[in-house]
Amino acid sequence: MMPGKTLSWLASAVICSLLLTAGCAKLAEEGATMALRFAPKDSTTYKLKTQSEQSVKWEGTLPKDGAFQDRRNYNTMEMTISQQIQNIDDEGNATAKITIKELKYFSIYRNDTVLDFDSSRAKDRNNPLAKLIGQSYTIEIAPAGEVTEVIDATRARAAVKGSSSAHKTALALLKPDVIKERHGTLTLPAADKNQLRAGDSWSHVKVFSFGLMGSKSYEKVYTLKEIKDRDNRRIAIGQMNAIPTAEMAEHLHRARTLDMFSKGFDSTETYTGRLKLDLDTGKIEEYFEKLQAEWVIVDPAAKEGDKEPGVLRIGVTRLYDLKKID
Repeated sequence: MMPGKTLSWLASAVICSLLLTAGCAKLAEEGATMALRFAPKDSTTYKLKTQSEQSVKWEGTLPKDGAFQDRRNYNTMEMTISQQIQNIDDEGNATAKITIKELKYFSIYRNDTVLDFDSSRAKDRNNPLAKLIGQSYTIEIAPAGEVTEVIDATRARAAVKGSSSAHKTALALLKPDVIKERHGTLTLPAADKNQLRAGDSWSHVKVFSFGLMGSKSYEKVYTLKEIKDRDNRRIAIGQMNAIPTAEMAEHLHRARTLDMFSKGFDSTETYTGRLKLDLDTGKIEEYFEKLQAEWVIVDPAAKEGDKEPGVLRIGVTRLYDLKKID
């Protein structure tokens, strides 16, 4: 290759490189619109798993009494649902018809299994929970992910009406607050703040009730980590790390509840999550979050120097795992 042609080729390569870099820089500057988008008649299938667990464990020297037994309450649900968009209003809110396709539900109360249901098992076809399969309800979803209204779940509730514990569990799954939590756990930025670049954050406050341990609120801080290209689609990858918030009413509630345990009280907690949002379709690909908390309480009557004072450990887990499967 002649020197002149070589220089020309190098110049062209440099120019192309600069153009490509500028294009990438422009893409990074534009960032992403972190919002859900809806299209009439569009249908999406999701699989959701939720888990709730409370445990009590005793350690050290304790009286041989039935009151000092380890106990565990545990509930897990797996539900496959289809979401069909029926219409969209001027603000971008969608009316969505949710249909239950499959369901698994497993529950333990004080160490004893009280419910074990799987809609795919023939033996469970007469269980009241089986009547949920094929049932639908409608909700309104905002672009930020909030379920603003449960529009209608009348027929679904009528299908599982009854007095048994299984009937009551099925009805509980159709309570308005439970439906809102099931479809609106992820909170995206408000419309006037949803143009983000990698490194940008937004937040939302979430309150949990821990029974006798009181209520506690957390600020869920989401960070847009990166935008990836996958199969000619742009996927936003987000991470969530929550921190306890200082709200006086809740602290007073905890103080009153835990006064008897003030000596030797300690707690640890982690609350994290991750997000994948398809920026081209405006659909959630994956959303996962998990809260784990533990309270450790040493016997207030224990004397200094006791080798094995009685210790109570109270553990709590909350899990939410949503995946798009079609």
